[in-house]
Amino acid sequence: MTFERELPTVADTQAFGRELAALLRAGDLVVLAGPLGAGKTALTQGIGAGLGVRGPVTSPTFVLARVHRGGRLTLVHVDAYRLGSMADVDDLDLDATAEEAVTVVEWGHGLVEQLADEHLVVELDRRDDDVRTARLVPVGAGWERRLTGA
Repeated sequence: MTFERELPTVADTQAFGRELAALLRAGDLVVLAGPLGAGKTALTQGIGAGLGVRGPVTSPTFVLARVHRGGRLTLVHVDAYRLGSMADVDDLDLDATAEEAVTVVEWGHGLVEQLADEHLVVELDRRDDDVRTARLVPVGAGWERRLTGA
């Protein structure tokens, strides 16, 4: 089961992130996949806004992980681009905050899924005309129910 959305502008990508934030619960893992410039950070900015976290949400490329507090839920924003193994992920100690926060991982596809039994994969892409697309791929019955409203 997949759900797809066209996102013509960065503002649309951020708005979609705010919509996703309404579905998120403590302990959720969201894995963002897609090439450079596909909108992973913009989507996370929208998620942060939807959760009401304080301060700007910026790419954690150089620090690997940022924790944003002050909202309905804490947002842990991770950039796994430079991580090569599960041992590298373990070094970030993400499981310490996993139950009480929403963890959003850029570039984590194929690397961080074992952090949660159920998770949401957001596959982002950018077409030649700069329009982005987002495809939601729920992993687990709980995410399928949330996305279908069942």
